[in-house]
Amino acid sequence: MPELPEVETVRRGLEPVMTGHRIARAEVRREGLRWPFPERMAERLTGATVLGLRRRSKYILADLDTNETCLIHLGMSGRILISGTTLGKFHHEHPAPEKHDHVVLDMDGGARITLNDARRFGAMDLFTTGTGDLHPLIAALGPEPLGNEFNEGYLIAKLAGKNTPIKSALLDQRIVAGLGNIYVCEALYRAGIHPARKAGRISASRIASLVPIIRDVLAEAIAAGGSSLRDYRQANGELGYFQHTFRVYDQEGQPCKTPECQAKIARIVQSGRSSFYCPTCQR
Repeated sequence: MPELPEVETVRRGLEPVMTGHRIARAEVRREGLRWPFPERMAERLTGATVLGLRRRSKYILADLDTNETCLIHLGMSGRILISGTTLGKFHHEHPAPEKHDHVVLDMDGGARITLNDARRFGAMDLFTTGTGDLHPLIAALGPEPLGNEFNEGYLIAKLAGKNTPIKSALLDQRIVAGLGNIYVCEALYRAGIHPARKAGRISASRIASLVPIIRDVLAEAIAAGGSSLRDYRQANGELGYFQHTFRVYDQEGQPCKTPECQAKIARIVQSGRSSFYCPTCQR
C-alpha cells in the first residue's frame, strides 16, 4: 500500500495540472471502489475549480470552489496518472482507456487525471470543506510526522508505558499518521531499535531520537519519488526509486550495511507483516 512518501509524491505531481484549474468533465465508470462513491459524484465534480491540493496521512484532499473537498485514497493498488500535458513543444496524447480506469477527470488545461485501481481497495469521497477533521477516515488520525505537533515530547508521552512492540506502535495511525511498514523498518534500523522491543521499555532518549530519524527517512523517500513495489507509479507514470536505497526492508539474508557489522538482515512476522532488521545493530 502506498505510504506517506508515495502519496505526497503523487500530490506534488498533480498540483501543477489541477490547482487553479477547472474540472471540465468528470466521468465515473463504476458505482464505487472499496466503498460506494458519493451520490452524483461526477455531476458534483464537473465544473468545479480546484483551489488547492493537500495531503492528510495517506489521503489526497482536493479543495474545490464548490465548498466541497474531494478525498482520494489509493488503497493497495491504486494509481493516479496524468496524460495530455505539454512538456516543451511535445504534446502527449491520452492513452486508450484501460479496464481498471474507474474515474477520469478532464481538466480545462487539457490534462486528464485517471484513477486506475485493479484491486478496488481505494476510495473517493466528497465532504463539506472545513469538516475534514470529522470525516470517519480522518477523525482519529494522529499528527503528521513532518509537522510540528510530532515532536520528541509528544512521542515520549504517547509511548510511555505501552506494552506493544515499538514497530506496532509506530504503525498505529492514532499515534502518528502516514507511517507504513517500509519506512518504520528503515527508521528503526537507523535508530538501532529492535522492532519487537516493547515501546514502554525503550528509554526516553532513544524514543526522542526516532523523531528526526523518521523525518529524515520520509524526506529522503519523497525526494526519491517514493518506493515502487508492485503497482506504485508517480503521477507522470515513472517509478519511484527509494527502494534502491533500502537498508533493511526486503533485504532478508543480505549483509548489514553498517560498516564492520558481520550480521545478515533477518525477518520476523509481526501482526501479519514482515519486519526486517539487523540482529546485531538493533537492540
